[in-house]
Amino acid sequence: MSGYSALMELECSKTGEIFPADSLHNLSPAGAPLLARYDLEAAARTLRPGALADRRADMWRYHELLPAPSAEAVVSLGEGMTPLLEAPRLGAGLGLGRLYIKDEGKNPTGSFKARGMSAAVSMARLLGAGKIAVPTAGNAGGAAAAYAARAGLEAHIFVPADAPAVHKAECVLAGAKVTEVRGTIYHCGALVARRGAGEGWFDLSTFKEPYRAEGKKTMAFELFEQLNEELPDAIVYPTGGGTGLVAMWKAFGEMEAIGWIGSERPRMISVQAEGCAPLVRALEAGWDEATLWENPTTRVSGLRAPKVLADTLCLEAIRESGGTAAAVPDEAMFEAQREAGAAEGVPVCPEGAACVAALRTLRERGAVDADERIVMFNTATALKYADMAAVDCPIVDPLPEQEETG
Repeated sequence: MSGYSALMELECSKTGEIFPADSLHNLSPAGAPLLARYDLEAAARTLRPGALADRRADMWRYHELLPAPSAEAVVSLGEGMTPLLEAPRLGAGLGLGRLYIKDEGKNPTGSFKARGMSAAVSMARLLGAGKIAVPTAGNAGGAAAAYAARAGLEAHIFVPADAPAVHKAECVLAGAKVTEVRGTIYHCGALVARRGAGEGWFDLSTFKEPYRAEGKKTMAFELFEQLNEELPDAIVYPTGGGTGLVAMWKAFGEMEAIGWIGSERPRMISVQAEGCAPLVRALEAGWDEATLWENPTTRVSGLRAPKVLADTLCLEAIRESGGTAAAVPDEAMFEAQREAGAAEGVPVCPEGAACVAALRTLRERGAVDADERIVMFNTATALKYADMAAVDCPIVDPLPEQEETG
């Protein structure tokens, strides 16, 4: 623990076994994610809402509950403090009077993945990693490449061959070594796991290291600040690997421990694609774990995660919060992209648009009420998915030049 960070240790999410935080770790010996634990009493002495006004305007303003031991150890591109936008016209169309969009597309690499990679790469560099490897559906790879370049680390990115071209391009432009895989992110992860030790790569896969979740949890702290020290009634979140869902749920517990909030919590609502919905299936079946989703068919890369490593943690967050889950078809996502853009001018990615489509269903089911304060997450800018947008515009000839008159 340092004066900058109150990080103490790492805890196995399955067994509760404790590990030191002064060396590189992937999964625990039980094969479960490790969670960062802090001296919350120490953090509470300096991390107070009233003390935040003079701090840096990025996610590292909450440094006591982030892992880097000093400001000098932080690898940053200015991530975090993204806008929380009121969405009255979009909300009216959905029958919701208090809808907000947390626009993570404003992050430095265009998605929420910047938060997790800032924390993870900071710690990887600090603890001696020289090379990192990431399986990605797209956005995580771009963020990993950028932050690795910022840190002076070598990055190896494995991406499905059918992922949007812009995701591959941003990795290449950041100097990463990119490998396309004929398969899903699940197959990409298997390749990283098989080759990692021999190549000297430190695996930054979702939940296979402890700190990506720490960066993502800052979304919850920001909501508290942006809503004038209150929390929403419900959070609607597009869920692939589930890091953000678990991270925010963890953050609410820490916020209560340091005296920011009481026992109240937002309902956590997970949104997946109908063509790849392992958490929705598990929740509806009453399972404590989610099984592999065979042959995912969704075209939306961020939701094409057939195996959720932190499935138990995701399901616990949903159930303990009184939340729910919904799956929507791809066509509804693409329609919702246009709906959100036309209503609010926000370039919503397909994953974020899944939340819009789900909210219509959730409202019909009575899972959300018209007067509740609801925050939906747009996890990336739509500009990263421009090649997926159907554009049918008329083409006309230029006006003929006017004839000169004598």
